Amino acid sequence: MLGKEGRLFLLGYALAAIYEGPVTNLRHNLNEVVASLGCTVELQINNSRAAWRVSTAPLRAVFKDLMGSKESLRVKTKNISNSFKDLDAQVNSETGYTPENATSPKEAAQGVGTDQAMASRHHLSTQKMYELKTKLRCSNVVNQAILSCRRWFDKKHEQCMQRISVPLLNHLLCLPMKFKFFCGVAKAMEVWCRSRIPVEGNFGQTYDSVNQSIHSLDGEFSATIDFKEEKQAGLLGHKTSWEHVSAGLRDYVRCQEARLEWTLELLQVLLSCTFLIILHASFSYMDSYNGDIRFDNIYISTYFCQIDERRKKLGKRTLLPLRKAEKKTVIFPYDPTIQASEMRNVVKELTETLPVLLLLVVLCVLDWALYSIFDTIRHNSFLQYSFHSSHKLEVKVGGDSMLARLLRKTIGALNTSSETVVESNNMPCLPQPVCLNARAYLRTGLPTGLLVCLCLLQAFSYRLRRVVAAFYFPKREKKRILFFYNELLRKRAAFTQLRRAAILRRAQEQRAPRHPLVDILYRRCPLLRYWLRRRCVVCQAPETPDSYVCLTPDCEAVYCMSCWDDMRQRCPVCTSQEELSSSAYSDSNDDTVYAE
Repeated sequence: MLGKEGRLFLLGYALAAIYEGPVTNLRHNLNEVVASLGCTVELQINNSRAAWRVSTAPLRAVFKDLMGSKESLRVKTKNISNSFKDLDAQVNSETGYTPENATSPKEAAQGVGTDQAMASRHHLSTQKMYELKTKLRCSNVVNQAILSCRRWFDKKHEQCMQRISVPLLNHLLCLPMKFKFFCGVAKAMEVWCRSRIPVEGNFGQTYDSVNQSIHSLDGEFSATIDFKEEKQAGLLGHKTSWEHVSAGLRDYVRCQEARLEWTLELLQVLLSCTFLIILHASFSYMDSYNGDIRFDNIYISTYFCQIDERRKKLGKRTLLPLRKAEKKTVIFPYDPTIQASEMRNVVKELTETLPVLLLLVVLCVLDWALYSIFDTIRHNSFLQYSFHSSHKLEVKVGGDSMLARLLRKTIGALNTSSETVVESNNMPCLPQPVCLNARAYLRTGLPTGLLVCLCLLQAFSYRLRRVVAAFYFPKREKKRILFFYNELLRKRAAFTQLRRAAILRRAQEQRAPRHPLVDILYRRCPLLRYWLRRRCVVCQAPETPDSYVCLTPDCEAVYCMSCWDDMRQRCPVCTSQEELSSSAYSDSNDDTVYAE
């Protein structure tokens, strides 16, 4: 329970605390930002829509008024068209200038000219055509007057001849009735008509313009407003409007939260089964303890000391106190410090715990940084929108004519006025971040701190495994201690030979030229000299002024005084193997090791 199996169980609580602390707070703050972004987008859309409606309100009012007065405008235009028919009939009339009543050759010639003129009337403008018709009517009036005058003379001559029955006398007295040439005086009026025609110069152009307008009004007058809605694919998917952006973001965040919750629930279920791992580790240790005599057999126990004391009384070779190099491979159970054999495992466990610790630190720092950013945004991002709109349009049309009334009915619809004030702010859209207090941070970091403490306590808790196993298997424990004691005796006898390969390798590394940068740091950085010093080739202890340096040329191997004594003051590097005491033992891979 106090080892790595128990830490796995505690790891679940540490992850749960991290999730309930900074992760949950980060999620809440991010949700606030997402909601703030969605609210801001909707606020901008609503403000733009309101401004657009206010800006187009006068135009929509004008069109609405025009559409409401559609029928009355149609009746008025119909009345105008009916009133214009008389003028149109008068302008297009061909009466008053036909040449059928002309009697003289000249008049007939004029009649022929009239037909030719009327045949080409379709190629003349309205102004020219109406002037021609007026001249022809004037000529026709003069011709009719001359004809009437001549008929009058003929009638009076006939009456005179009937009244006076005396021959020859009647011809003499009725002779003035033959003076029909006096009727030609009317030709002077024709010259006056042709020189002073009573037609305005812009009559034709005005008539054409009015005629075209009347026919356009009579054709159709309507006002319609068409709205066309186009649906386009938005940024978040097909047929997604801006109004649904915030809702879509919130749904996406909820979906991700649901997945994370499901993952954490699955993790909790798996962590609840860690007791099976603890049981498996316990039975595995027991099987290895009884099956392999070298397994976890590196403890200098009380029975070990008793054996050594008994041999000392008998005058036999003893092991205690152990040599400096030997202490690094064994464990003293009552020593309150973490020893060399345990330190490697402690460093390994701390390295495995480092990702969880870094995750906690990163999440806490990130949570605090995001809270600071969001809080700054909240206090410095207040915006107030104020939209003022006012307009007044007035068009005055004077007169009582029909055209004036029509213009008042149409252009008068533009007479609108409005005044609008729209004010809003983004206070509801500002994020509301939450900051974790010191108690929350303590509650979050406590399981991780316990995890790190268990890594340090594991060295001491693992010592209890052997004690528990020895309590249930005392005979097996005695055999293991005897084997361990005899193993150390054999290694002590062949200590030099067993260490010679490692000593040679370390001596060669010392003789190798160091990097120039290392020498510079050694000379100029006193704080780094402890780490850059040479070390004992036996126990790797840093070089001290009391250390012994081999005097053999090209050797210069460094020994601490205790290791030099253990080597019996003979350097294994520069001494041949034959000169060293012979032994049947060499470097073996069957050394007892610390059980992880």
